[in-house]
Amino acid sequence: MYVTNSCITWKKKTTRHLSCMTEPPNKTSKHTHTVTHRESKKMGEPDDFPLFETKLAKGRILFKLYAASMAMGICLICVYRATHTPEKGKTGRYLWIGLFMAELWFTLYWLITQLVRWNPVTHHTFKEKLSHRYENMLPGVDIFVCTADPVIEPPLMVINTVLSMMAYDYPPEKLNIYVSDDGGSELMFYALLEASRFSKHWVPFCKRYKIEPRSPSAYFAHASPINNEWSSIKNKYEEMRKRIDDTTSLGKVTEEMRKEHKGFQEWVLGSNKNDHQAIIQILIDQRDPEARDTQGKSLPGLVYVAREKRREWHHNFKAGAMNALIRVSSKISNNPIILNVDCDMYSNNSESIRDAMCFFMDEKRSEKIAFVQFPQYHDNLTKNDIYSNALMVINDVEFGSLDSYGGCLYIGSGCFHRRDTLCGRIYSLDTKINNWEKQNHKEITESIDVIENECKILASCSYEHNTQWGKEMGVKYGCPVEDIITGLSIQCRGWRSVHLNPKRKAFLGLSPTTLLQTLIQTKRWSEGDFQIFLSQYCPLVFGHNKIPLRLQISYCCYLLWAANCWATLYYVSVPSYCLLAHISLFPKLSSYWFLPFAYVFVGKYAYSLGEFYWLGGTVRGWWNDQRMWLYRRLTSYLFGFCDVIFKSIGFTTSGFVITSKVSEEDALQRYNKEIMEFGATSPMFNILSTLALVNVLSFINGVKWVVMDSDINHFRELGIQMVLCGLIILINIPLYEGMFFRKDNGSMPSSVTFQSTILAVLFCAIAIM
Repeated sequence: MYVTNSCITWKKKTTRHLSCMTEPPNKTSKHTHTVTHRESKKMGEPDDFPLFETKLAKGRILFKLYAASMAMGICLICVYRATHTPEKGKTGRYLWIGLFMAELWFTLYWLITQLVRWNPVTHHTFKEKLSHRYENMLPGVDIFVCTADPVIEPPLMVINTVLSMMAYDYPPEKLNIYVSDDGGSELMFYALLEASRFSKHWVPFCKRYKIEPRSPSAYFAHASPINNEWSSIKNKYEEMRKRIDDTTSLGKVTEEMRKEHKGFQEWVLGSNKNDHQAIIQILIDQRDPEARDTQGKSLPGLVYVAREKRREWHHNFKAGAMNALIRVSSKISNNPIILNVDCDMYSNNSESIRDAMCFFMDEKRSEKIAFVQFPQYHDNLTKNDIYSNALMVINDVEFGSLDSYGGCLYIGSGCFHRRDTLCGRIYSLDTKINNWEKQNHKEITESIDVIENECKILASCSYEHNTQWGKEMGVKYGCPVEDIITGLSIQCRGWRSVHLNPKRKAFLGLSPTTLLQTLIQTKRWSEGDFQIFLSQYCPLVFGHNKIPLRLQISYCCYLLWAANCWATLYYVSVPSYCLLAHISLFPKLSSYWFLPFAYVFVGKYAYSLGEFYWLGGTVRGWWNDQRMWLYRRLTSYLFGFCDVIFKSIGFTTSGFVITSKVSEEDALQRYNKEIMEFGATSPMFNILSTLALVNVLSFINGVKWVVMDSDINHFRELGIQMVLCGLIILINIPLYEGMFFRKDNGSMPSSVTFQSTILAVLFCAIAIM
């Protein structure tokens, strides 16, 4: 194992050049030989043959024709609003103007989204050419796995992720896995100790039979026995799983287990997740001759890291954990490439590292690439994705378009970084950064105990004090979505990024399995994004003259999620209010002005359905997606927007909410049956229930008015508002079932139903008065 100390000893404020690492080591075996460029030519392959190709996505012409026709329809709607404003003095005049403002906002946001989708590209890698030319020059990779709570993020789930990373199709001596345990739990350490022992059997088994995926839990859940070795490995995994589950259920490590490893001495009496010393334990040391698998081959390094926590110090959540890992890893391995993943995102493709290396090692186009981002997918989605957590359009369409403008966003997981760019290095045409053959290194001679003690200093609370960590070095601080501003900062230093979405998904994680978990997660995202928009890191300001204008605007597609709440709330509530008050806000069905409204409405949803289905979704899944589109805007975005405003005036402080990765058994059964889960009191549910009931009452009143008066003109005048209310009712059918018809534990709490009913009746009474 090798180390350079240039990063960890730099504690003074820096100026312009922020590279915190010297050239990292090339840990090749003394028995291997390097394939040179000259030898590559003798093999019949040119030096400059690309390791990846970029292609324009299909369907661009069709999309641009659709966008142009929609733009015409939207323009006609704006003309209608501007030329048919009710006369002064009428109550409907102000409601009309408010609706016009909402439509103008929708128009602005629609234009931004069309820019994002305008020119999508796809990438394809040539891994066989990478192996042919550079197999013995592949750079080392440090893999960061972050976890924060052993209850919400169970140890067994974490070690399945770790084992999948250890089994990558990559030279094991060039891999080091670092697990950041922000919970400082001895249960997590015990689970990793068990995983380090099991890896001696698991890693060679995976490589010998080329199995996929290489997470034991995911593999054994679907695989069939192939031979006696398969059964033996499965039995070993089940025995390990049982030991970990039993220990986790007990809530502590027994005294007998503590004798198995010196690391358990680190947990002193009185320590807890928010107040404990730094704990660094090297569980697999690649210098140790016994750190070999059952076939005598090297194993990837494995290190447990729990940075110091003290109540008087702000720990900066995941960003702080990442920066501690950067420093600790620079002392132990200092590999030039860093992969970071969430603890639930196991490797689903053993060749993902080689995919990323095709970009970092391409002879002509690699020098400016700072990070390669893989999309986040999930393996626990239902057939029709009831909570719309797949994010198919974002992953498969929008991020590819950002690539054509200079690079996609860094989304915090499944991302390969150059270490030096993550630490602040500025891109320069004069500097060659791809010479993996000539990397300076020095061999570590210290003992494990010495290294671990030195690393504790790097993971201490006070280490970052009066330094540029979290500002100009490492992952940025001060935002719930620190990954976005970190990626933006890297791009503003002259680098670009790549979004790679291979056919076999690189990583699979766990999505929320209840409605409330989903809305809370989205609230955190939208809040953090909007906070960036209002901060010094707003791309339109921070990225001015640093990144392309189209990329600056494209960032706003996500940073303005929260701002969509008000126009959506207005469109859901005011037309129903006006239907109760017999105020028309739209053209009559017999008017020619009805046509642009109809075209924009039908065209948008027809295209959306076609796109969703083409990407592999179902019709019912698309309908669920429309429901969640509405629910997120009415709750997550609204609360996220308000929280940002309140924080800006000092009413609340920043916080970080971890989305639970576990669910109760009966709730999980309902999720698998695609039954929407409520089962908890929340202001979010009050808003959804009240608006759903308001639209029911408004629709009933409208139908009653048309039927009792037997005058078709009433329907022609208020028909669009009745259709709008009817669609909202159809979308909310699962909510009505939860409020009035279901009796299981996942139904809407009676208190929420009662409060929402009272509010809806009061709303309707005010409208009718």
